[in-house]
Amino acid sequence: MKSIGIIAEYNPFHNGHYNHIKKIKEKYKDYTIICVMSGNFTQRGEVSVIDKWKKTEIAKQAGIDLIIELPFLFATQSADFFSYGALTILEKLKVEKLIFGSESNKIEDLKFIAKTQLENEDFDHLVQIYSKFGENYPTALSKALLDLTGKKITTPNDLLGISYMKTILQNHYKIEAETIPRENNFHSKTINTISSATAIREALKNHQNIKKSIPNFVYPYLEDDLHFQEDYFPFLKYKILTTDHLENYHLVEEGIEKKLKKEIKQSSSYEEFMMRIKSKRYTYNRICRMLLYILCDIKKEDVKDMNISYIRILGFNKKGQNYLNEIKKEIDLPILSKMTKNKDPMLALELKTTDIYALTLPIEKQKSLIEKEYKYQLKGEKND
Repeated sequence: MKSIGIIAEYNPFHNGHYNHIKKIKEKYKDYTIICVMSGNFTQRGEVSVIDKWKKTEIAKQAGIDLIIELPFLFATQSADFFSYGALTILEKLKVEKLIFGSESNKIEDLKFIAKTQLENEDFDHLVQIYSKFGENYPTALSKALLDLTGKKITTPNDLLGISYMKTILQNHYKIEAETIPRENNFHSKTINTISSATAIREALKNHQNIKKSIPNFVYPYLEDDLHFQEDYFPFLKYKILTTDHLENYHLVEEGIEKKLKKEIKQSSSYEEFMMRIKSKRYTYNRICRMLLYILCDIKKEDVKDMNISYIRILGFNKKGQNYLNEIKKEIDLPILSKMTKNKDPMLALELKTTDIYALTLPIEKQKSLIEKEYKYQLKGEKND
């Protein structure tokens, strides 16, 4: 069976995502579509507005055949770790093609830039020079690439696409990459037929109508039990104020722990706290991740020797189930559908972070969400 891979967060799923899937289905009619999806927390270090089980049900309704969880430690890291985790899973699942949205839609340029990063000895040196002059890492990276390739890449999907290309080249994966044009302006906060996930989350937080930005089947999942960053601020504040050695947490560098302690006392919201900490050295995304690791109790020792050690299925239809049955003998990792008694350390983190994610829900809904980690039943459904 032939297969296409998608890497996604669906935070939340919108018309742009749906068009992406429909274009793949039009071009590759007989292929199985496999999505590696982040769970309850996302790559920028933010909470997912709806939980991973709701996102899974939406993905199935949208026509995805097999949904696989990207483990928390990969789902919430910078682009290179994020792409390594997702593409390693797709490679293990014998996926032939990766298709992702791109602002430039120039796959050969992205491949060329990735190859330059990997092979040009001057690249790392240039990044270090720009960093010494006070540039944050993404800006230093962009400037170094411009110097060496003459190409300026600053948009998020293209930057992530470069990480995809690097992962494929570095690990000699057999996956072929292809792009689809990204249809929305990621900077725009306006709600249109095609809007960014950021704009939709902001609108949901402000109780604005977002129906024209999402497929009809998605809306019922966004009517209640939504999760926003601000909801977790009281828990984060308590954790920072009562922890003696913040420097033990992943991404907390020496010196900033004092600033965290000082500024949290003066802050009345997550956003205010972020603005007090943000600097040229510490980007918004880096701070978000750092605070998430504090909230979820992720220590530096937890991220040592990170690797993909299992494949966890969140959902499938009959076509996805048939695909798994056909290739499972060729997969050298355990295939899981729920928690096991003999916990993998990375799998144990999924349960711990789900416990934290559930904190903002009423107690009965907390219990229900946590129980799904053990009891969620996979069912093969009819294909579209």
